[in-house]
Amino acid sequence: MSASENEPREERKKKKEKKKIKKEEKLSVTAKEKEENEAQKPEVNSSECVLLRGIFKVGKKSHDVLLTSTTLTWTPIMPESPIGEVCSLRPGVLMLRDVFAAKVKRRRAAGQPSGGPVLGIALFYCKRRGRRLVEETLHLHNASSEHAHTWYNTLKKLLTGFSSRPRCVKVFINPSSHKKEAVYIYREHVAPLFKMADVRTDITVTEMRGHALSVMKELKLDEFDGVVCVGGDGSVAELCHALVLRAQLDAGSPESPVRAPLPLGIIPAGSTDVVSCSVHGVRDPVTAAMHIILAGGHVQLLLAGTAAALRLLRHVWLWGAEPGAGREEEVDAVVTATADDCQLSFRASDTNNTPSEQLDEEQDQDQNGDLEGAESWTTVQGLYLSISIMAIPCLSPHAPRGLAPNTRLANGSAELIAVGDTSRSEFIKHLKRYSTSSGQFNSSFVETHAVSAVRLCPRKMIGCSEEESEDDSKMTAIIQPEAASVFPWNIDGELVEIPNEVLIRVHPGLITLYGEEVHEAESNVSCSCI
Repeated sequence: MSASENEPREERKKKKEKKKIKKEEKLSVTAKEKEENEAQKPEVNSSECVLLRGIFKVGKKSHDVLLTSTTLTWTPIMPESPIGEVCSLRPGVLMLRDVFAAKVKRRRAAGQPSGGPVLGIALFYCKRRGRRLVEETLHLHNASSEHAHTWYNTLKKLLTGFSSRPRCVKVFINPSSHKKEAVYIYREHVAPLFKMADVRTDITVTEMRGHALSVMKELKLDEFDGVVCVGGDGSVAELCHALVLRAQLDAGSPESPVRAPLPLGIIPAGSTDVVSCSVHGVRDPVTAAMHIILAGGHVQLLLAGTAAALRLLRHVWLWGAEPGAGREEEVDAVVTATADDCQLSFRASDTNNTPSEQLDEEQDQDQNGDLEGAESWTTVQGLYLSISIMAIPCLSPHAPRGLAPNTRLANGSAELIAVGDTSRSEFIKHLKRYSTSSGQFNSSFVETHAVSAVRLCPRKMIGCSEEESEDDSKMTAIIQPEAASVFPWNIDGELVEIPNEVLIRVHPGLITLYGEEVHEAESNVSCSCI
């Protein structure tokens, strides 16, 4: 047999081996998912008092259904074996903390708005699939109206007992965010879930920048259990600032940080949604809505107070200085970015204290004037391509571990990332590494620090007199190219020109978010190009 005849045989053999490997990998993944699902199933507490017991059809089989104050279990009713064997089946278990609605099922004719014979009970609950939370339904069939209503009333009473769940929320929708899909996302994905869970809403569709802030100043907060933002990171930043500012005004303390009285829920409808990814792990409106409805988890968000010329500008969670890149598109900014000479001062954070202890310590420092203590600050100066101060990890599909993977939502510190002057190719390599698991800070021109305060000043401003600084202290969010004496700062994605040095201070635990602590976001980005 010639060599040319052997080649097809070898290729067929290789293909068979590849198919075998793929089949084994698929089986191993399926087995792993099965093990994870089994591990997530809660154990039944047999010592709990049974509130109700009845027979329902689940699927096509009759089941013995038990209801306690925390769980619902159902076990198939098996016929007795003629030889006396006992068949033990693991019961189905549903934790009531995952249930957000119960409804009486009825058979209705087309166009019939109400009434109809009773079919049973439907329980709507939340189930985790990977990082996503999805809606599932358990159908309990029993044609007895009295039986079904007894179970329905008991279930409604138990669900009402979850006092942490919001009953009424104030909703802000930014119709201009990203692809202008916020209204559609809320109407199609979120509003039906809120209605099913009996969450009342008061909706404001914002018309301009600052609209949410003006509404929050006049809002009767005692009428609501939470605030919901449907939009991108800019909308979230505005509402975070509005919540804290309202708390400061109510407390009569406009200069000192005050914890916001209401939790904030975030429905992602922006282009990147790093805050939503940092508390939900995915850019998914259903997952976000489930976290709000069930209120199963709350995370504390620290904010950075930005001040210039001794005046509070706003509370933010992402603060960046991108010298020379303030007026170009993102890609052009990378290509044409030039380094600027800056003086950078920072104070290292004490991550051993809790956020509450750090907030109390910070207020003591304000009263005692310890913030200006020179011995607690480290000062460096040099040429920088970018300087970022991030109070959250900033997870996203493009950077699954975040732009600041060493910080957490509630660890009481922000991450300072300073990128020094380097070649364009090295800078692009640094940016590309954010899409991988690690290595973005391994370059010699990148330095990172966990900080509680940062002071930034372009070198060209150093030495200005106090009078000159006060005269130039006007700040505007509109870029004015002819103004050569001001410097562009990126505050939560908004370009702001400030002619003074800027002080950024970390304020831990000011905002409570509906969600959970997430260390890595779901990534659906296959391209690593800039």
